[in-house]
Amino acid sequence: MSVTILGIESSCDDTSAAIIRDCVLMSNVIASQKVHEAYGGVVPELASRAHQQNIVPVVSEAIRQAGLTKDDIDAIAFTRGPGLPGSLHVGTSFAKGLSLALNIPLVDVNHLHGHVLAHFIKETPETVVPEFPYLCLLISGGNSQIIKVNSPSDMEILGQTIDDAAGEAFDKCAKVMGLPYPGGPIIDRLAAEGNPDAFKFSKPRIQGYNYSFSGLKTSFLYTLRDELKVNPNFIEENKADLAASLQKTIIDILMTKFTKAIKDTGIKTIAIGGGVSANSGVRAAVEEYARRHHLTAFIPKRTFTTDNAAMIAVAGHYRFLDKQYCDITAPPFARVII
Repeated sequence: MSVTILGIESSCDDTSAAIIRDCVLMSNVIASQKVHEAYGGVVPELASRAHQQNIVPVVSEAIRQAGLTKDDIDAIAFTRGPGLPGSLHVGTSFAKGLSLALNIPLVDVNHLHGHVLAHFIKETPETVVPEFPYLCLLISGGNSQIIKVNSPSDMEILGQTIDDAAGEAFDKCAKVMGLPYPGGPIIDRLAAEGNPDAFKFSKPRIQGYNYSFSGLKTSFLYTLRDELKVNPNFIEENKADLAASLQKTIIDILMTKFTKAIKDTGIKTIAIGGGVSANSGVRAAVEEYARRHHLTAFIPKRTFTTDNAAMIAVAGHYRFLDKQYCDITAPPFARVII
């Protein structure tokens, strides 16, 4: 018997709805919010208002693109957290209301689980998915974690950031350079034109598999401060080299701990996920390491690296099969570990 899931994602500033049937993607609609660009970051109040405007047309369009009606849906999966409280409330309330109206089960999904399980989104029934267990490097604006994925419901954190995340380091260093928001993709584009060995920045010495990026940000800031005293045009004249050197340093930090975990566990299947997994340097580094060490690597399509409802629907699919339904009174949560 086939299972059709409607996924709803509203954790930050993207309103998304998707339909999957037995993990095969039928539609994935995303409404992004451009209003935040003028403020250099996401404004929570503006984000929640935009979700209120977008959620009904986005869900309707996802159902239409799938060629279904609302009566064909077997369950609703929604992002319960972590994320911005106001944004989560919009998605949570809509999901609960639709669940009651259709009298179908409601499944809550941890947003981070969605990123980890994004590799199980099938664009065709023949799509190859990871075998368990696999190691996933989850890297985004708010999280940097190495996770051993034993099953869709059994995930073990081996290491995580003790302060800032990799995505935050990209964005904040980009902001110091005067680049527009979001800065991560701009750093990526500039890095392709620069010399990654032009500048050296601080790398942390943290035990185990944990990460730290606060020292890197400070080192980057001090480099700019000192150089600007000598040359006021330093950033403009060295923009590409700064971007390339910053990106190389972040990737070195990420890969040092990730490769240590791979060697220590002996796991032969690896994956990356989260917004920073769209970075071309990160993708190339993981692919090259896997090739040299004869590992199987899963690199997500860029469509599935950013916040999207397809990953929520897939994670919800497995929770639905396990009958892990959500109580209608359950509130969203802003912060949680995986």
